[in-house]
Amino acid sequence: INVVGVQRVNRAVLPQMREKGSGLLIHVSSLLGRMTLPFYGPYNASKWALEALAENYRVELSGFGIESCIVEPGGFATDFMHNLMTPADSSRNESYGEFMNAPQQMGQSFGEALANNPEQNPQKVADAIIGLIEAPAGDRPMRTIVDNMGMGDHIKGYNDQLENIMQGIYGAFGMKDMLDVKK
Repeated sequence: INVVGVQRVNRAVLPQMREKGSGLLIHVSSLLGRMTLPFYGPYNASKWALEALAENYRVELSGFGIESCIVEPGGFATDFMHNLMTPADSSRNESYGEFMNAPQQMGQSFGEALANNPEQNPQKVADAIIGLIEAPAGDRPMRTIVDNMGMGDHIKGYNDQLENIMQGIYGAFGMKDMLDVKK
């Protein structure tokens, strides 16, 4: 869903956007698409893949006037952890000793931190998406962090550094204009 589903939806709308000569793809990723958090391996991997897909779309579609943006929310107090699938085969659990309980303990601690932070409100994600939609074409940021837990502050520096790297590499190969949307 986080990668193939997004790619399929994009494939469905891109012909109309190319024909129109403009468009906006908003990819809802996660701060866990930029960093890893223990015991979120498959989720981390799917969001890292989504980040790469959105980066590729940015470069490949900019010449058609199509923007690719990423919204990177932090965690929110939801039932996410309670809805995770658990392995049917638990025969190896005992070999982990006390570490077997670490995922549940970490999930509980993280969930409590989220629940105790009323500023971490999912409405802010919706507001960020609306802000991207309402922003003029060509003025939208590639990445928008939505986090009030303190994790996003660290990711912003990482994102800024990656943007500098991208600008440098594309500039060195005479492709810097591929990072800019044609209006």
